[in-house]
Amino acid sequence: MTTFLRVTVVLQTVALFLAPVTAGLLLTTPDGHVLHSASAYTVWVVAVVQVVAAVLVWRPGGGSPRVVLYAVVFLGLVTAQVFLGIAHVTTVHVPLGVLLFGLSLVMLTRRSG
Repeated sequence: MTTFLRVTVVLQTVALFLAPVTAGLLLTTPDGHVLHSASAYTVWVVAVVQVVAAVLVWRPGGGSPRVVLYAVVFLGLVTAQVFLGIAHVTTVHVPLGVLLFGLSLVMLTRRSG
């Protein structure tokens, strides 16, 4: 896995780790929704950058196309997560957030793309 792709996965994992922290602030402080929203959009932007990095690893870099599939599916799930959060569908939003964090940890622990 290239350094750029590795950095995007690390940023993604950190952002996903911070999302429940900001969700706690959402429940306890008046302006917590701003922080939680910012963390959600940070995860989404990093997921978009990860798709770009995965394509660069695959196409010109000669890497595995699996990283592209993972990145695109992950972006789709993150997009669904954002929409579920906006719609306040917490019964799906919360478990999906846990799944996203788990998937991110799996990708983080992989040695190659």
